[in-house]
Amino acid sequence: MRFHQTMIPGVFEIQIEPATDERGFLARTWCREEFAAHGLKPDLAQCSISFSPRKGTLRGLHYQAEPHAEAKLIRCTSGAVYDVALDLRPRSVTFKKWFAVVLSAEKRNMLYIPEGCAHGFLTLENDCEMLYLISELYHADSARGIRWNDPAFGIEWPDRVEMISDRDRNFAVFTF
Repeated sequence: MRFHQTMIPGVFEIQIEPATDERGFLARTWCREEFAAHGLKPDLAQCSISFSPRKGTLRGLHYQAEPHAEAKLIRCTSGAVYDVALDLRPRSVTFKKWFAVVLSAEKRNMLYIPEGCAHGFLTLENDCEMLYLISELYHADSARGIRWNDPAFGIEWPDRVEMISDRDRNFAVFTF
């Protein structure tokens, strides 16, 4: 795997390094030792998938508050999404800054998002499936969200939002 540090400390775009032969290829997408060597949390508590049948579907921005803050490794296994990490760590030099990357089944890239950062994405195609490796179990009382179009962050989405849940649409404006 190749780890590319983004402008937000602890947020990495990760690319696979396929070993190819006449059958196709094999590539690692997770290695506890490599993640730890890059200062990333190597613990996994659960795996989840989401599926969005329509282009223009927005999910997020979600995170879990302490004491159940979670790190996530995100990969698009079908389709393509515009994936966003938002730094909500008050002591971070990139507090309130965001980073985005296109994750796609074709590119097979991933995004690692550390604790204290929110995550969301906009589907760029129909039939998008996302795989999440998550460091903490889901705790409903710790689940939080940031409004996708909050002017405090100025996230630039590449396309129109066609579908969003009532929950995500109605998150409160940022007040840290």
